[in-house]
Amino acid sequence: MVVIKWSCAYYNVHFNFGVAMKRIYSKYAKEAAFLLGQQIRLGRKMRKWSEANLAERAGISRRTLRKIESGEMTPAIGLVFEVAALVGVPLFEPDSQRLSAAIDLTQSQIALLPKRIREKTRVVDDDF
Repeated sequence: MVVIKWSCAYYNVHFNFGVAMKRIYSKYAKEAAFLLGQQIRLGRKMRKWSEANLAERAGISRRTLRKIESGEMTPAIGLVFEVAALVGVPLFEPDSQRLSAAIDLTQSQIALLPKRIREKTRVVDDDF
């Protein structure tokens, strides 16, 4: 199977068997990614780190770092989170103890909900 990927800051296009499937992100998601990228850039500059320095620390290319800082949606979320952590951008909770508590609370809430969500099946009325 041949898959060609092309992306820019606002959408991704994947070509499978000659058919283009366009990934469209909500305005909120795009703005959130842009804000996070700008906060990462601010954190890097406040630490007086060059793009090359931060990219090396994160184990990524400068090109990937530029994508993250510009708010593109294509970099893997793990890379974005790691770069944010390196420059001190808090994502959820300011310290690891409160983050662990938030994880525990969320997992306990999930445990109270059904394990599987099934769509309701419609009964077919075939009595003509």
